[in-house]
Amino acid sequence: MPELAGLGRYTGPATLILSSLAGGAKHGYALTKDVEQFSGVRLSPGTLYAALSRLVDQKLIEPIPSEDDRRRPYRITAIGSAALQSQLSEQRRVADVGLRRLKGLVTP
Repeated sequence: MPELAGLGRYTGPATLILSSLAGGAKHGYALTKDVEQFSGVRLSPGTLYAALSRLVDQKLIEPIPSEDDRRRPYRITAIGSAALQSQLSEQRRVADVGLRRLKGLVTP
């Protein structure tokens, strides 16, 4: 199964994009707005489209036919869903460790 870690500096944007597409197909502008709404992160067009290209190349997402020729919607694939599940599980594991360790800190 492809792993998002192989995307290098695009791992973060890829996780956000796949998380957005897990809720349904979207085109670039809708992806940007959705990601910003749920994460507070604004993806620049350069970052967004570079990540989309890499995700398509790895078959984690796929373009779908558009009713509006100007916009190109994408949807997550089964491989993309599995990779996202793996990535989010790993992030949760790391977050849980960090949160447990913070509880052990003495605060003034």
